[in-house]
This record gives sequence, C-alpha cells and structure tokens, in this order.
Amino acid sequence: MKTKKIPLRRCVVTNETLPKKELIRIVKDNQGKIFIDLTSKANGHGAYIKKDVQAIEKAKKNKTLSKIFACEVDESIYQDLINFVTKN
Repeated sequence: MKTKKIPLRRCVVTNETLPKKELIRIVKDNQGKIFIDLTSKANGHGAYIKKDVQAIEKAKKNKTLSKIFACEVDESIYQDLINFVTKN
C-alpha cells in the first residue's frame, strides 16, 4: 500500500521543518488583520510557529512576526498563542 505524504512546513522561529500538524499558522489577511488560523486554510500571508511556549516567547522577544508581516503585531496575538499551546 502506498504511504501518504505528510505535509511539512518550516517554523519561522526555530527554522525546523516539521509536520504541519505540529505547527500553528498565523495569517495577515488583505485588510491587514493578523490572527491565528486554526483551519490552516484562511486567505492571506501565513507564517508557521512551533507549538512550544519557548518558541513563542522567542518570537515575541525578537519581534519575528512583526518582521515577517512588515507591520506591528499586537501583544495579544502572542498571548493567544501561549494560551492555545498551554490548553492543548
């Protein structure tokens, strides 16, 4: 039987290539709104972050998402990411 291909994506913080299910997608849509994409299908420019509190803290400290999306990312996005990771 043929094995199913596992989609891989790169974490913008750690630069690791991981299965898509182990990452969280953050999207900036056409109106400039930045949000967590739980479906991984929303339109817009997306970035993936590892589901790890240390990776999120490092992204916050280095302003990684602000650099990727070329705009200021609100602190609430990072807090939402931490809440999402600690819940799951």
